[in-house]
Amino acid sequence: MKKRLTLLRHAKSSWNNPELDDRDRPLNKRGERDAPMMGQRLLKKETRPSLILTSPAKRARQTARLIAGEIGYPLEFLQTEHELYLADPGTMLAIIAQQDNAFNDIVLCAHNPGITDLANRLSGASIDNVPTCGMVFLEAEISSWDEINTSRCTLAEFDYPKRPEN
Repeated sequence: MKKRLTLLRHAKSSWNNPELDDRDRPLNKRGERDAPMMGQRLLKKETRPSLILTSPAKRARQTARLIAGEIGYPLEFLQTEHELYLADPGTMLAIIAQQDNAFNDIVLCAHNPGITDLANRLSGASIDNVPTCGMVFLEAEISSWDEINTSRCTLAEFDYPKRPEN
């Protein structure tokens, strides 16, 4: 059985208000533009995530909502995982491993450096940096999400806003 994991780094956030707590920083104009565009790219792949997990940070939740809106994913099904805020790869893997095996296509929206580190760890790739609103598409021949940590994933695609569309 094949499972697909899409690692999504939140879109570009605003630093306009230095008084805001980091968790409360919203998307900036570029982020508000890039997230729907990347949602459209995801839609063109004719794959529909069965679950979208997001960090509780405002910028991550906004990114997940904008992408969900573009692909027709019900916003009420977005799942906020508090441990994804600035999570390291081990924490992300633990969250993924807990997911129901009925979900075959999961999008995880979180932060760097965790997203880049996890993409490289699972695929053996050498991605220097997943840019804001970048998506890393991984595929694994597993039947259960708790096998993700011990299996080598295939890097199916690496897409990001400034990459020319295929």
